[in-house]
Order: sequence, then C-alpha cells, then structure tokens
Amino acid sequence: MTDEPGRRERKKAATRRSIADAALRLFLERGYDNVTVAEIAAEADTAVTTLFTHFPGGKPALVFGGDEDRGAALAAAVRGRADGTDVVGAVEAFIHQRGPFGGDDDPGLRTRLKLVAATPALREYARKRWTDCEDPLTAAIAEATGRDLADPALRALCRFMLEVPDIAGDAPDPEKAVTRIFSQLRNGWDF
Repeated sequence: MTDEPGRRERKKAATRRSIADAALRLFLERGYDNVTVAEIAAEADTAVTTLFTHFPGGKPALVFGGDEDRGAALAAAVRGRADGTDVVGAVEAFIHQRGPFGGDDDPGLRTRLKLVAATPALREYARKRWTDCEDPLTAAIAEATGRDLADPALRALCRFMLEVPDIAGDAPDPEKAVTRIFSQLRNGWDF
C-alpha cells in the first residue's frame, strides 16, 4: 500500500489550491472588500458552487483554509498533553504553533497575516474561529482537571485563553506577547 493520494484526491487538492491562490491574488490586488466570490471563481476557472464545496465558509475561509476543526484540535492538545504539562500550558503551546505565534517565516503566511490584520472582516473571522472553541475547550479542561463543567471560573479561564491570539496579534512581537499573557495568567496580575 502507498500513502500517496489517488488521482481524485490530487485533483481536489489542486482545485482547492487554485481557488485559494486566485482569491489571495485578487484580495492583495484589489482589497478583500472589493472582490466577490463570483470573481474569485472566474479567476480560478471554476463554478461558484465548486468554490463553496471546497470553502463552505465563503470568502473568509479562502484566506484561512478552514480544514481544521480547531475546537477538536484544542481539546486533543489538552487531553494529549505531555506529563508535567498543565492544561494552561497545553493551550499556550497550541497557540504558539499557530500563524504569527509559530515563528514561521514563510512569506506566503506573512502576506496572509498582513491581509488579515488590515481587514476588519478577516480579523473578526479569525477571532471568531478561536472563540468558537470555548465549549470543546471547557469540556476538555473540565474532564482533565475534574472541575465542574458549569464552573464559571473555568469558563472564564477558557474564554480568556481564547482571546489571547487576538490580543497578542496586535503586539510588535506576537509570540513574546503570548508568552507574557500566559505567564500573567498563571501567576496572577501583579499591578
């Protein structure tokens, strides 16, 4: 058996990549708000329905991909954390692996991050992708710590941790900001 994808999977991946590339190119040339889904589909030489098949989240998903179930991935990071790593450390490590916090110097990633930072609709979409993870993260931490799922302090902790990417994203050094915020979270506020 081979791990290589079949012809159909390769064609799907190529179509998806073509649509995403066309979208990014148009967004950078004309601005996110000045581009329609129909124009993206035409640029990628595909139907609008095909675009939505690959990117059901619409225009914002074209920038972010949208494949990952972030809530499930966060819960898995908490459940599968290394021995000696607390639940807060597991969430911090997860965030450090993402976008501007991961230290990735890929020029394409940096271009997308600048587009997101400069576009209010994309910035809000990015924030929503994180905050939509509150329920699965709260459940995973309640399970891991034996806390009551209805504990308002637990929900507050999860909600705050999920706001960290949006807050740190504005900092001159986002990765350092994530570390500082999580340090404050662990150690309490000293001011």
